[in-house]
Amino acid sequence: MLERSATPMTPAVKAAEPRGRKRLSKRQRRLMTVWVLTATMFALIGASLLAPVLPIRDPTAISLRDRLAPPAWYAEGTLAEPLGTDHLGRSVLSRLLYAGRISIVVALLAVTGSMMLGVGIGLIAGYYQGPLGLVLMRVADIMQSLPFLALAITIVAVLGPSIPVLIIILVVGRWVPFARVVYGQVLSLKSQDFVDSARALGAGDARIAARHILPNLGASVIVLWTVSVGQIIVAESSLSFLGLGVPPPIPSWGGMLADGRSSLASAWWLATFPGLAIMLVVLLANGLGDALRDVLDRRSV
Repeated sequence: MLERSATPMTPAVKAAEPRGRKRLSKRQRRLMTVWVLTATMFALIGASLLAPVLPIRDPTAISLRDRLAPPAWYAEGTLAEPLGTDHLGRSVLSRLLYAGRISIVVALLAVTGSMMLGVGIGLIAGYYQGPLGLVLMRVADIMQSLPFLALAITIVAVLGPSIPVLIIILVVGRWVPFARVVYGQVLSLKSQDFVDSARALGAGDARIAARHILPNLGASVIVLWTVSVGQIIVAESSLSFLGLGVPPPIPSWGGMLADGRSSLASAWWLATFPGLAIMLVVLLANGLGDALRDVLDRRSV
């Protein structure tokens, strides 16, 4: 009788304690993933932004005597040019870092502009609905149906290729996802009790939208902003590859890919290293977005 009554703990207690520890450790792993990805992203951004003070060559300096020098691990390569040179003798490492400055700055400005435009349109359309919301969302549908490349060619043909024009193209072509996400969430939030309470206390539409609805959109907007960085870097590189983005001689990852595509057999490093840079930044941005979504999503805690 004594042995039967001395049960260690009930099944509910046994099941609850390991689950609590598992939830805590899972959240810690997610936070660690966010910090590692963030630190790696900032290290890449820092290396690009600090390119002018690093001991590297001018990215536009031409040296035909050193043209098509292979990377340093080849017998013909030198430590002075660890990633080799291109067909004009320009340093691939230097151009890679300076191109990273352009691509990252353009991506950050374009994503921020897209976010501001999309969040504003989605918030107005979702809060007021009616004819105004209908018109705004139909504009979003029209923008989403337009081919991005055709839109870019049209804008460049009118304004000419330049970095400000490139940012305008990316903002105009990428605000729709922000507007759609915010529109759907505003429709759900505006019917919540805290909005009705604020309206009953005399709060106006602008105050309700700015103080009560907009802060609740933060998690979704941050995740979408992070993922959009990778998408816009790909878009910027694609436009520069086609000659519609960053004008030469300013280095860009897409332009470096375009310069090296004809030399893949004899000088593989010209296109490989900028391609790897684009892939790494996009993977980091997407991974950081997924990790932030897991951390900020309360249902997955």
